Amino acid sequence: MRQTLLVLLSFIVLSRPMAATAQVESLVASNTAFALNLYSELATNSGNLFFSPYSISTCLAMLYAGASGDTEQQMSQVLGFGTNQQQFASLFGKLQDELATNQQPNAVELNIANALWTQEGFPFLPAFLETATNQYQASVNQADFATSADAVTQTINNWVAEETQNKILNILPPGSIDANTRLVLANAIYFLGAWTASFEETNTVTSPFYVSSTAQVQAPLMHQPEVGVNYMETSDFQAVELPYGSNQLASMVILLPWQLDGCGQLEQQLSPAFLSSTLAGMLERDVELFLPRFTLESSFELTKTLAVMGMPDAFTPGAADFSGIDGTSDLFITFVTHKAWGEVNEAGTEAAAATVVGVGVNAGGPPPPPPVFRADHPFIFLIRDTQSGSLLFLGRLANPSPSATPAPMPQLTITRSGNGLNISWPYSDSSTDWTVEQNADLSTTNWTPTSGSFSNDGTNNFMTITPPAGNLIFRLSHLLSPQPPSGKGN
Repeated sequence: MRQTLLVLLSFIVLSRPMAATAQVESLVASNTAFALNLYSELATNSGNLFFSPYSISTCLAMLYAGASGDTEQQMSQVLGFGTNQQQFASLFGKLQDELATNQQPNAVELNIANALWTQEGFPFLPAFLETATNQYQASVNQADFATSADAVTQTINNWVAEETQNKILNILPPGSIDANTRLVLANAIYFLGAWTASFEETNTVTSPFYVSSTAQVQAPLMHQPEVGVNYMETSDFQAVELPYGSNQLASMVILLPWQLDGCGQLEQQLSPAFLSSTLAGMLERDVELFLPRFTLESSFELTKTLAVMGMPDAFTPGAADFSGIDGTSDLFITFVTHKAWGEVNEAGTEAAAATVVGVGVNAGGPPPPPPVFRADHPFIFLIRDTQSGSLLFLGRLANPSPSATPAPMPQLTITRSGNGLNISWPYSDSSTDWTVEQNADLSTTNWTPTSGSFSNDGTNNFMTITPPAGNLIFRLSHLLSPQPPSGKGN
Protein backbone atom coordinates (compact mmCIF):
# COMPACT_ATOMS: atom_id res chain seq x y z
CA MET A 1 0.00 0.00 0.00
CA ARG A 2 1.25 3.48 -0.84
CA GLN A 3 1.99 5.62 2.19
CA THR A 4 2.53 9.18 3.45
CA LEU A 5 5.15 10.24 5.98
CA LEU A 6 4.73 12.02 9.28
CA VAL A 7 8.24 12.71 10.55
CA LEU A 8 8.91 14.01 14.05
CA LEU A 9 12.02 16.10 13.44
CA SER A 10 12.51 17.35 16.97
CA PHE A 11 15.87 15.64 17.44
CA ILE A 12 15.20 15.08 21.12
CA VAL A 13 17.11 12.29 22.85
CA LEU A 14 14.65 9.42 22.60
CA SER A 15 16.53 6.18 22.32
CA ARG A 16 18.11 6.36 25.78
CA PRO A 17 17.10 8.37 28.84
CA MET A 18 19.55 11.01 30.00
CA ALA A 19 21.12 10.77 33.41
CA ALA A 20 18.70 13.44 34.57
CA THR A 21 16.89 14.19 37.77
CA ALA A 22 13.15 13.75 38.03
CA GLN A 23 12.78 17.53 37.85
CA VAL A 24 14.67 17.76 34.57
CA GLU A 25 12.64 14.87 33.21
CA SER A 26 9.50 16.80 34.18
CA LEU A 27 10.84 19.82 32.32
CA VAL A 28 11.44 17.68 29.22
CA ALA A 29 7.85 16.40 29.46
CA SER A 30 6.53 19.96 29.70
CA ASN A 31 8.60 21.02 26.70
CA THR A 32 7.28 18.03 24.76
CA ALA A 33 3.68 18.95 25.60
CA PHE A 34 4.27 22.51 24.37
CA ALA A 35 5.95 21.17 21.22
CA LEU A 36 2.96 19.01 20.32
CA ASN A 37 0.46 21.76 21.15
CA LEU A 38 2.35 24.19 18.95
CA TYR A 39 2.53 21.56 16.19
CA SER A 40 -1.26 21.27 16.38
CA GLU A 41 -1.64 25.02 15.91
CA LEU A 42 0.84 25.25 13.02
CA ALA A 43 -0.41 22.10 11.28
CA THR A 44 -3.65 23.82 10.31
CA ASN A 45 -1.79 25.14 7.27
CA SER A 46 -1.25 22.64 4.47
CA GLY A 47 2.11 21.65 3.09
CA ASN A 48 5.45 20.97 4.78
CA LEU A 49 6.01 21.97 8.39
CA PHE A 50 9.31 22.14 10.23
CA PHE A 51 10.39 23.99 13.38
CA SER A 52 12.49 23.59 16.54
CA PRO A 53 10.30 23.54 19.65
CA TYR A 54 13.41 23.45 21.81
CA SER A 55 14.68 26.70 20.28
CA ILE A 56 11.33 28.43 20.81
CA SER A 57 11.02 27.17 24.39
CA THR A 58 14.57 28.25 25.23
CA CYS A 59 14.17 31.76 23.87
CA LEU A 60 10.88 32.30 25.69
CA ALA A 61 12.31 30.71 28.85
CA MET A 62 14.98 33.41 29.01
CA LEU A 63 12.26 36.06 28.77
CA TYR A 64 10.12 34.23 31.32
CA ALA A 65 12.71 35.07 33.96
CA GLY A 66 11.41 38.65 33.83
CA ALA A 67 7.67 37.92 33.71
CA SER A 68 5.33 38.69 36.62
CA GLY A 69 1.64 38.57 37.49
CA ASP A 70 -0.84 37.31 34.89
CA THR A 71 1.85 37.38 32.20
CA GLU A 72 3.95 34.94 34.23
CA GLN A 73 0.96 32.66 34.85
CA GLN A 74 -0.08 32.60 31.18
CA MET A 75 3.44 31.86 29.97
CA SER A 76 3.82 29.13 32.58
CA GLN A 77 0.56 27.50 31.51
CA VAL A 78 1.10 27.67 27.75
CA LEU A 79 4.81 26.82 27.73
CA GLY A 80 4.75 24.35 30.62
CA PHE A 81 7.23 26.36 32.65
CA GLY A 82 7.57 25.90 36.39
CA THR A 83 6.10 28.52 38.70
CA ASN A 84 9.37 28.89 40.63
CA GLN A 85 11.25 31.00 38.10
CA GLN A 86 14.71 30.69 39.63
CA GLN A 87 14.39 26.92 40.01
CA PHE A 88 13.00 26.63 36.50
CA ALA A 89 15.92 28.60 35.03
CA SER A 90 18.36 26.38 36.89
CA LEU A 91 16.68 23.24 35.54
CA PHE A 92 16.70 24.59 31.99
CA GLY A 93 20.40 25.31 32.36
CA LYS A 94 21.01 21.72 33.49
CA LEU A 95 19.01 20.42 30.53
CA GLN A 96 21.10 22.48 28.14
CA ASP A 97 24.31 21.17 29.74
CA GLU A 98 23.12 17.58 29.44
CA LEU A 99 22.16 18.00 25.80
CA ALA A 100 25.66 19.31 25.13
CA THR A 101 27.12 16.03 26.44
CA ASN A 102 25.20 14.02 23.84
CA GLN A 103 27.71 14.80 21.13
CA GLN A 104 30.03 12.25 19.65
CA PRO A 105 32.96 13.26 17.43
CA ASN A 106 32.30 12.59 13.74
CA ALA A 107 28.82 11.26 14.54
CA VAL A 108 26.62 13.78 16.39
CA GLU A 109 27.14 17.51 16.72
CA LEU A 110 24.70 19.61 18.72
CA ASN A 111 25.42 23.28 19.28
CA ILE A 112 23.06 25.52 21.25
CA ALA A 113 23.72 29.23 21.70
CA ASN A 114 21.81 32.04 23.42
CA ALA A 115 22.29 35.78 23.25
CA LEU A 116 20.71 39.04 24.38
CA TRP A 117 20.96 42.52 22.92
CA THR A 118 20.07 45.24 25.41
CA GLN A 119 19.41 48.93 24.85
CA GLU A 120 22.31 51.08 26.02
CA GLY A 121 21.48 52.98 29.20
CA PHE A 122 18.21 51.12 29.86
CA PRO A 123 17.81 50.15 33.55
CA PHE A 124 17.76 46.34 33.32
CA LEU A 125 17.54 44.61 36.68
CA PRO A 126 20.81 42.80 37.49
CA ALA A 127 18.95 39.62 38.54
CA PHE A 128 17.40 39.26 35.08
CA LEU A 129 20.74 39.63 33.29
CA GLU A 130 22.46 37.29 35.75
CA THR A 131 19.87 34.58 35.06
CA ALA A 132 20.47 34.93 31.33
CA THR A 133 24.24 34.65 31.66
CA ASN A 134 24.51 32.11 34.51
CA GLN A 135 21.66 29.71 33.73
CA TYR A 136 21.28 30.04 29.95
CA GLN A 137 24.94 30.81 29.16
CA ALA A 138 23.71 33.75 27.07
CA SER A 139 26.06 36.43 25.85
CA VAL A 140 24.78 39.93 26.70
CA ASN A 141 25.52 42.64 24.16
CA GLN A 142 24.68 46.32 24.38
CA ALA A 143 23.08 47.99 21.37
CA ASP A 144 21.55 51.29 20.33
CA PHE A 145 18.18 50.46 18.82
CA ALA A 146 17.20 54.15 18.64
CA THR A 147 19.89 55.30 16.22
CA SER A 148 21.34 52.06 14.81
CA ALA A 149 18.36 49.72 14.36
CA ASP A 150 19.45 48.56 10.90
CA ALA A 151 23.00 47.87 12.06
CA VAL A 152 21.79 45.94 15.11
CA THR A 153 19.43 43.91 12.91
CA GLN A 154 22.38 42.95 10.72
CA THR A 155 24.46 42.07 13.77
CA ILE A 156 21.77 39.71 15.08
CA ASN A 157 21.29 38.15 11.65
CA ASN A 158 25.05 37.60 11.39
CA TRP A 159 25.14 35.98 14.84
CA VAL A 160 22.33 33.57 13.92
CA ALA A 161 23.98 32.71 10.61
CA GLU A 162 27.31 31.99 12.30
CA GLU A 163 25.78 29.84 15.05
CA THR A 164 23.77 27.77 12.52
CA GLN A 165 26.55 27.19 9.99
CA ASN A 166 24.87 29.69 7.61
CA LYS A 167 21.71 27.60 7.39
CA ILE A 168 19.48 30.31 8.93
CA LEU A 169 19.96 33.59 7.11
CA ASN A 170 18.29 36.97 7.59
CA ILE A 171 15.93 35.80 10.31
CA LEU A 172 15.02 39.42 11.10
CA PRO A 173 13.60 41.36 8.15
CA PRO A 174 14.22 45.11 7.89
CA GLY A 175 12.04 47.10 10.26
CA SER A 176 11.77 44.37 12.91
CA ILE A 177 13.72 46.52 15.35
CA ASP A 178 12.98 50.20 15.92
CA ALA A 179 13.49 52.99 18.43
CA ASN A 180 10.92 51.45 20.79
CA THR A 181 12.87 48.18 21.11
CA ARG A 182 14.57 47.66 24.46
CA LEU A 183 15.61 44.00 24.34
CA VAL A 184 16.15 41.24 21.78
CA LEU A 185 16.62 37.62 22.84
CA ALA A 186 17.89 34.92 20.48
CA ASN A 187 18.48 31.19 20.47
CA ALA A 188 20.25 29.24 17.76
CA ILE A 189 20.48 25.46 17.49
CA TYR A 190 22.50 23.39 15.03
CA PHE A 191 22.39 19.58 14.70
CA LEU A 192 24.48 17.29 12.55
CA GLY A 193 24.00 13.57 12.98
CA ALA A 194 25.28 10.58 11.05
CA TRP A 195 22.97 7.58 10.91
CA THR A 196 24.05 4.66 13.03
CA ALA A 197 23.35 2.63 9.89
CA SER A 198 23.74 4.85 6.84
CA PHE A 199 21.95 4.35 3.52
CA GLU A 200 23.90 3.29 0.46
CA GLU A 201 23.61 5.98 -2.21
CA THR A 202 23.49 3.28 -4.90
CA ASN A 203 20.21 2.07 -3.42
CA THR A 204 18.52 5.45 -3.83
CA VAL A 205 16.03 5.43 -6.72
CA THR A 206 13.66 8.11 -7.97
CA SER A 207 10.17 6.80 -7.25
CA PRO A 208 6.61 8.10 -6.83
CA PHE A 209 5.78 9.88 -3.58
CA TYR A 210 2.01 10.08 -3.10
CA VAL A 211 1.11 13.50 -1.72
CA SER A 212 -2.53 12.37 -1.56
CA SER A 213 -4.74 9.54 -2.76
CA THR A 214 -5.10 11.37 -6.07
CA ALA A 215 -1.71 13.03 -6.65
CA GLN A 216 1.93 12.01 -6.74
CA VAL A 217 5.38 13.49 -7.30
CA GLN A 218 8.73 11.95 -8.15
CA ALA A 219 11.25 11.91 -5.28
CA PRO A 220 14.59 10.22 -4.47
CA LEU A 221 13.71 7.27 -2.23
CA MET A 222 16.54 5.95 -0.08
CA HIS A 223 16.48 2.20 0.64
CA GLN A 224 17.92 -0.16 3.23
CA PRO A 225 17.01 -3.79 2.40
CA GLU A 226 17.35 -4.87 6.03
CA VAL A 227 18.30 -2.84 9.10
CA GLY A 228 17.82 -3.46 12.80
CA VAL A 229 15.80 -0.60 14.32
CA ASN A 230 13.10 0.00 16.92
CA TYR A 231 9.73 -0.60 15.29
CA MET A 232 6.04 -0.94 16.11
CA GLU A 233 2.76 -0.99 14.22
CA THR A 234 -0.95 -0.69 14.94
CA SER A 235 -4.01 -0.91 12.73
CA ASP A 236 -3.59 2.84 11.97
CA PHE A 237 0.12 3.42 11.58
CA GLN A 238 3.71 2.16 11.67
CA ALA A 239 6.50 3.74 13.72
CA VAL A 240 10.25 3.47 13.31
CA GLU A 241 13.13 5.03 15.23
CA LEU A 242 16.38 5.74 13.37
CA PRO A 243 19.33 6.38 15.71
CA TYR A 244 22.35 8.63 15.15
CA GLY A 245 25.94 7.75 16.04
CA SER A 246 27.36 4.69 17.72
CA ASN A 247 26.06 5.73 21.14
CA GLN A 248 22.53 6.26 19.74
CA LEU A 249 21.81 9.16 22.11
CA ALA A 250 19.78 10.96 19.46
CA SER A 251 17.28 9.62 16.96
CA MET A 252 14.60 10.41 14.44
CA VAL A 253 11.13 8.95 14.98
CA ILE A 254 8.84 8.51 11.98
CA LEU A 255 5.09 7.88 12.24
CA LEU A 256 3.65 6.49 9.00
CA PRO A 257 -0.12 6.07 8.56
CA TRP A 258 -1.23 3.09 6.53
CA GLN A 259 -3.71 5.18 4.56
CA LEU A 260 -2.49 7.62 1.92
CA ASP A 261 -4.67 10.38 3.38
CA GLY A 262 -4.24 9.29 7.00
CA CYS A 263 -1.71 11.89 8.12
CA GLY A 264 -4.34 14.37 9.31
CA GLN A 265 -6.08 11.74 11.42
CA LEU A 266 -2.74 10.69 12.91
CA GLU A 267 -1.91 14.31 13.77
CA GLN A 268 -5.13 14.56 15.78
CA GLN A 269 -3.86 11.77 18.03
CA LEU A 270 -0.54 13.46 18.81
CA SER A 271 -0.10 14.02 22.54
CA PRO A 272 2.61 13.34 25.13
CA ALA A 273 0.78 10.18 26.19
CA PHE A 274 0.44 8.99 22.59
CA LEU A 275 4.12 9.59 21.88
CA SER A 276 5.18 7.97 25.14
CA SER A 277 3.10 4.84 24.49
CA THR A 278 4.41 4.62 20.93
CA LEU A 279 8.04 4.75 22.08
CA ALA A 280 7.36 2.27 24.87
CA GLY A 281 5.74 -0.15 22.42
CA MET A 282 8.72 -0.31 20.08
CA LEU A 283 10.86 -3.41 19.80
CA GLU A 284 14.07 -3.90 17.89
CA ARG A 285 13.61 -5.89 14.71
CA ASP A 286 14.87 -6.04 11.15
CA VAL A 287 12.99 -3.70 8.83
CA GLU A 288 13.21 -3.03 5.12
CA LEU A 289 13.29 0.75 5.06
CA PHE A 290 12.38 3.28 2.36
CA LEU A 291 12.79 6.95 3.22
CA PRO A 292 12.72 9.98 0.90
CA ARG A 293 15.74 12.22 0.74
CA PHE A 294 14.45 15.72 1.44
CA THR A 295 15.21 19.28 2.52
CA LEU A 296 12.78 21.42 4.48
CA GLU A 297 12.78 25.11 5.31
CA SER A 298 10.13 27.01 7.26
CA SER A 299 9.68 30.39 8.91
CA PHE A 300 7.03 31.61 11.33
CA GLU A 301 5.94 34.76 13.12
CA LEU A 302 4.48 33.29 16.30
CA THR A 303 2.96 36.25 18.15
CA LYS A 304 -0.63 35.51 17.11
CA THR A 305 -0.17 31.76 17.51
CA LEU A 306 1.15 32.03 21.07
CA ALA A 307 -1.54 34.55 21.99
CA VAL A 308 -4.25 32.18 20.75
CA MET A 309 -2.66 29.35 22.74
CA GLY A 310 -3.31 31.28 25.94
CA MET A 311 -0.70 33.98 26.62
CA PRO A 312 -2.15 37.14 25.04
CA ASP A 313 -1.05 39.50 27.82
CA ALA A 314 2.62 39.14 26.90
CA PHE A 315 1.93 40.78 23.53
CA THR A 316 -0.47 43.49 24.77
CA PRO A 317 0.81 46.94 25.79
CA GLY A 318 -0.55 47.82 29.19
CA ALA A 319 -1.40 44.20 30.03
CA ALA A 320 2.08 42.66 29.72
CA ASP A 321 4.04 42.47 32.96
CA PHE A 322 7.76 42.00 32.49
CA SER A 323 8.60 44.00 35.59
CA GLY A 324 11.27 41.45 36.42
CA ILE A 325 13.31 42.94 33.55
CA ASP A 326 13.30 46.64 34.45
CA GLY A 327 11.00 47.07 37.44
CA THR A 328 8.16 48.59 35.37
CA SER A 329 5.21 47.25 33.39
CA ASP A 330 6.00 49.15 30.20
CA LEU A 331 7.56 46.27 28.25
CA PHE A 332 5.77 43.79 25.99
CA ILE A 333 6.73 41.27 23.30
CA THR A 334 6.74 42.88 19.86
CA PHE A 335 7.64 39.81 17.80
CA VAL A 336 8.56 36.12 18.02
CA THR A 337 10.30 35.02 14.83
CA HIS A 338 11.39 31.45 14.12
CA LYS A 339 13.16 29.87 11.16
CA ALA A 340 14.18 26.24 10.68
CA TRP A 341 16.08 24.26 8.06
CA GLY A 342 16.66 20.53 7.79
CA GLU A 343 18.14 18.03 5.34
CA VAL A 344 17.82 14.24 5.46
CA ASN A 345 20.05 12.21 3.17
CA GLU A 346 21.88 8.90 2.95
CA ALA A 347 24.57 9.93 5.45
CA GLY A 348 22.33 11.33 8.15
CA THR A 349 20.60 14.55 9.13
CA GLU A 350 21.63 18.19 9.31
CA ALA A 351 19.27 20.71 10.85
CA ALA A 352 19.35 24.23 12.20
CA ALA A 353 16.88 26.65 13.71
CA ALA A 354 16.77 29.99 15.44
CA THR A 355 14.25 31.97 17.44
CA VAL A 356 14.39 35.72 18.03
CA VAL A 357 12.11 37.57 20.44
CA GLY A 358 11.79 41.34 20.47
CA VAL A 359 10.73 43.32 23.54
CA GLY A 360 9.74 46.96 23.28
CA VAL A 361 7.84 49.78 24.93
CA ASN A 362 4.46 51.14 23.94
CA ALA A 363 4.86 53.88 21.37
CA GLY A 364 1.64 55.54 22.60
CA GLY A 365 -0.42 54.76 19.50
CA PRO A 366 0.43 55.05 15.82
CA PRO A 367 2.62 58.01 14.91
CA PRO A 368 0.89 60.97 13.28
CA PRO A 369 1.16 61.13 9.49
CA PRO A 370 4.18 63.10 8.31
CA PRO A 371 3.52 66.68 7.23
CA VAL A 372 3.37 67.29 3.49
CA PHE A 373 5.84 69.87 2.21
CA ARG A 374 5.07 70.26 -1.47
CA ALA A 375 7.03 73.18 -2.89
CA ASP A 376 4.88 73.59 -6.01
CA HIS A 377 4.47 77.38 -5.73
CA PRO A 378 6.85 80.34 -5.21
CA PHE A 379 9.06 80.22 -2.15
CA ILE A 380 12.01 81.93 -0.53
CA PHE A 381 15.20 80.07 0.20
CA LEU A 382 18.54 80.78 1.77
CA ILE A 383 21.91 79.15 2.26
CA ARG A 384 23.61 79.82 5.55
CA ASP A 385 26.71 78.95 7.50
CA THR A 386 25.41 76.98 10.47
CA GLN A 387 28.39 77.74 12.69
CA SER A 388 28.33 81.55 12.43
CA GLY A 389 24.75 81.97 11.23
CA SER A 390 25.92 83.98 8.22
CA LEU A 391 23.58 84.06 5.26
CA LEU A 392 25.62 82.95 2.29
CA PHE A 393 22.83 83.01 -0.28
CA LEU A 394 19.24 84.23 -0.24
CA GLY A 395 16.62 84.04 -2.93
CA ARG A 396 13.10 83.28 -4.09
CA LEU A 397 11.95 80.74 -6.60
CA ALA A 398 8.96 82.11 -8.49
CA ASN A 399 9.16 79.91 -11.59
CA PRO A 400 11.43 76.92 -11.99
CA SER A 401 10.82 77.00 -15.78
CA PRO A 402 10.99 80.70 -16.77
CA SER A 403 11.13 79.92 -20.48
CA ALA A 404 7.79 78.12 -20.37
CA THR A 405 4.52 80.00 -20.94
CA PRO A 406 2.40 79.82 -17.79
CA ALA A 407 -0.97 78.13 -18.30
CA PRO A 408 -4.03 79.74 -16.65
CA MET A 409 -5.62 78.05 -13.62
CA PRO A 410 -9.02 76.55 -14.48
CA GLN A 411 -12.05 78.46 -13.16
CA LEU A 412 -15.40 77.07 -12.09
CA THR A 413 -18.62 78.22 -13.77
CA ILE A 414 -21.85 77.46 -11.86
CA THR A 415 -25.36 77.91 -13.28
CA ARG A 416 -28.77 76.83 -12.01
CA SER A 417 -30.91 74.41 -13.99
CA GLY A 418 -34.27 73.88 -12.26
CA ASN A 419 -33.50 72.28 -8.90
CA GLY A 420 -29.99 71.38 -9.96
CA LEU A 421 -26.67 73.07 -10.46
CA ASN A 422 -24.52 72.79 -13.55
CA ILE A 423 -20.83 72.99 -12.70
CA SER A 424 -18.28 73.31 -15.48
CA TRP A 425 -14.61 74.11 -15.93
CA PRO A 426 -12.21 74.10 -18.89
CA TYR A 427 -11.19 70.69 -20.17
CA SER A 428 -7.50 69.75 -20.48
CA ASP A 429 -5.36 66.62 -20.51
CA SER A 430 -4.81 67.14 -16.79
CA SER A 431 -8.51 67.35 -15.92
CA THR A 432 -8.24 64.21 -13.87
CA ASP A 433 -5.85 66.08 -11.55
CA TRP A 434 -8.80 68.15 -10.28
CA THR A 435 -11.84 67.35 -8.19
CA VAL A 436 -14.88 69.42 -7.16
CA GLU A 437 -15.26 70.00 -3.41
CA GLN A 438 -17.95 71.78 -1.38
CA ASN A 439 -18.29 73.57 1.96
CA ALA A 440 -21.15 75.35 3.71
CA ASP A 441 -18.96 77.74 5.68
CA LEU A 442 -15.75 79.41 4.53
CA SER A 443 -14.71 79.88 8.16
CA THR A 444 -14.09 76.14 8.40
CA THR A 445 -11.88 73.69 6.54
CA ASN A 446 -14.61 71.09 6.17
CA TRP A 447 -14.26 70.68 2.42
CA THR A 448 -15.75 67.43 1.16
CA PRO A 449 -15.77 65.93 -2.35
CA THR A 450 -18.92 66.71 -4.30
CA SER A 451 -20.75 63.52 -5.20
CA GLY A 452 -21.24 62.85 -8.88
CA SER A 453 -19.33 62.06 -12.03
CA PHE A 454 -18.33 64.47 -14.76
CA SER A 455 -18.13 64.30 -18.52
CA ASN A 456 -16.54 66.53 -21.15
CA ASP A 457 -17.17 67.68 -24.69
CA GLY A 458 -13.52 68.30 -25.46
CA THR A 459 -13.79 71.96 -24.40
CA ASN A 460 -15.32 71.87 -20.92
CA ASN A 461 -15.92 69.40 -18.11
CA PHE A 462 -19.51 69.18 -16.85
CA MET A 463 -21.08 68.05 -13.59
CA THR A 464 -24.77 68.33 -12.61
CA ILE A 465 -25.81 67.97 -8.98
CA THR A 466 -28.89 68.45 -6.83
CA PRO A 467 -27.62 70.42 -3.82
CA PRO A 468 -29.24 70.41 -0.39
CA ALA A 469 -31.03 73.52 0.89
CA GLY A 470 -28.89 76.45 1.97
CA ASN A 471 -25.70 78.03 0.72
CA LEU A 472 -22.82 75.99 -0.62
CA ILE A 473 -19.37 77.06 -1.73
CA PHE A 474 -17.68 75.01 -4.41
CA ARG A 475 -14.07 74.88 -5.39
CA LEU A 476 -11.79 73.03 -7.78
CA SER A 477 -9.23 71.20 -5.70
CA HIS A 478 -6.02 70.04 -7.27
CA LEU A 479 -5.20 66.60 -5.87
CA LEU A 480 -1.91 67.93 -4.54
CA SER A 481 -2.62 71.67 -4.26
CA PRO A 482 -3.37 73.35 -0.89
CA GLN A 483 -5.27 76.40 -2.22
CA PRO A 484 -7.52 75.66 -5.25
CA PRO A 485 -9.84 78.25 -6.80
CA SER A 486 -13.45 78.30 -5.63
CA GLY A 487 -16.95 79.38 -6.70
CA LYS A 488 -20.27 79.92 -4.93
CA GLY A 489 -23.75 78.57 -5.57
CA ASN A 490 -27.09 78.86 -3.78
